[in-house]
Amino acid sequence: MSPRLLPIVLALLATACATRPAAPPASPPMPAAVPPPAVDVRTVRERYVSEESPADELDSLTSWTTEDGRTWLIASAKSTHRLVLFDGDSGARLREFGNEGTGPGQFNRPNGVAVHGDMLFVVERDNRRVQVLALPSLATLGTFGEGELRSPYGIWLTESEPGEVDVYVTDSFMYGARFDQVPPLAELSQRVRRYRVQTGGGDGKLRVAPGGTFGDTTPAAALHVVESIAGDPENDRLLIADEDEKRPSTLREYTFSGRYTGRSLPQDAFAAQAEGVALWSCAGGKGYWIAVDQLAPLTVFHLFDRTTLAPRGSFRGAVTAHTDGVALHAASTPSFPGGVLYAVHDDRAVAAFDLRDVARTLGLPDGCTG
Repeated sequence: MSPRLLPIVLALLATACATRPAAPPASPPMPAAVPPPAVDVRTVRERYVSEESPADELDSLTSWTTEDGRTWLIASAKSTHRLVLFDGDSGARLREFGNEGTGPGQFNRPNGVAVHGDMLFVVERDNRRVQVLALPSLATLGTFGEGELRSPYGIWLTESEPGEVDVYVTDSFMYGARFDQVPPLAELSQRVRRYRVQTGGGDGKLRVAPGGTFGDTTPAAALHVVESIAGDPENDRLLIADEDEKRPSTLREYTFSGRYTGRSLPQDAFAAQAEGVALWSCAGGKGYWIAVDQLAPLTVFHLFDRTTLAPRGSFRGAVTAHTDGVALHAASTPSFPGGVLYAVHDDRAVAAFDLRDVARTLGLPDGCTG
């Protein structure tokens, strides 16, 4: 653990053994374009798709509003071990940050990213840690998770009280020579790690305390292969994607305390892997979950009711495919006054969907786009 985190010995949301195994093999080919049964998939054209950069292998997204009102779209680039910053309104590539390594400002296979206030949290799979950076300087504030996280991927966080953040990190450690064997059921109780991070001490230091692990261990409901995670504080709900290719893929519902509720999104809604997930909050506590169905040649985005989880429509873009991460930026911007959904396209670019276009195409009621 970083010396800056030593004031409290225990760790925030988002690595273990001293001996490092070889990197896992490349991802298997994407499933064929088989649409989900009985789902009317509409087309919503992207407002932009950024210039492609195949070498980066972009994975996860988050956004941040600068002091002068611009939107940064921040993407993790797994293969080049860095972060890529885009202009959220135009898709223009602004800069890259970081390189491969273990020091401050260095990364090893960065995956999940999340923003809280002026802090950026970056999950590093092969450094087995979460690195916290200050925005906009990107100076390292500290790290946590070393010695606990084994193969971390996704991250979601929420403010539990002023100056304190609860962080949830998915940990998809696997066994076997090719890292393709799901651990025994008893070990799947460690699929999500929880941390509490204090950020308001006034001395610039993070103070991290671990909050334990959770995950169902029954054959039918266990989290076999995990990555994406997102939450809804108003409804005490976490949705966690189970991406095991040997089983029907879905997102399972947990409470913030780590209890599996027995509910999940309809499994027949996903023809491929359930991937990125984001909450679209609307007036009056209403809204929608947007979940990625990682199909080829075009990704399908499914909407589910925020409260009941009932299906509310599906759409695809004209270009966007093989999507991993998504980020929903609800605040008005010059190009997107009603908000925007960002999505990774084919690991090599970012795409933007105007939420007004989504609402109009799917016939959603007023109240979500200003």
